[in-house]
Amino acid sequence: MKTYSPKEKDIDHRWHVVDAEGVVLGRLASEVAQVIRGKHKPSYTPHMDMGDFVVIVNAEKVKLTGNKVGQKEYFRHTGYMGHERFTSVSTMLEKHPERVVEKAVFGMLPKGSLGKQVLRKKLKVYAGSEHPHEAQNPVAWNLRGE
Repeated sequence: MKTYSPKEKDIDHRWHVVDAEGVVLGRLASEVAQVIRGKHKPSYTPHMDMGDFVVIVNAEKVKLTGNKVGQKEYFRHTGYMGHERFTSVSTMLEKHPERVVEKAVFGMLPKGSLGKQVLRKKLKVYAGSEHPHEAQNPVAWNLRGE
């Protein structure tokens, strides 16, 4: 018996919309990471892009538990010695709430070219409740525990 490996034309990519209002950031990110990788499908193959497209709305209303709003910081480096830059979550939520969700989802994807490709191509995050993907007829995705 041979192992079945799906072809690119056999993969069905669907569109889902997720409302992030009042949802805990980590739980949202873990669920979305599984959907954009395609792990929810029975034909999942780790070395292929099997996932669906996910549109996240209301990213500015995502919930953080504990003291993360006051304590959690995002790190980046300019490339020069001693030039580390730290940005708090509260500042990031005010200026760019989409990036908070994107960074959380990226942290749960595999590190490599496929993970970056999936994030760039399959994840669409919007701060408000409006999004320009109505033509794709996205289906509402209910998160586990809701």
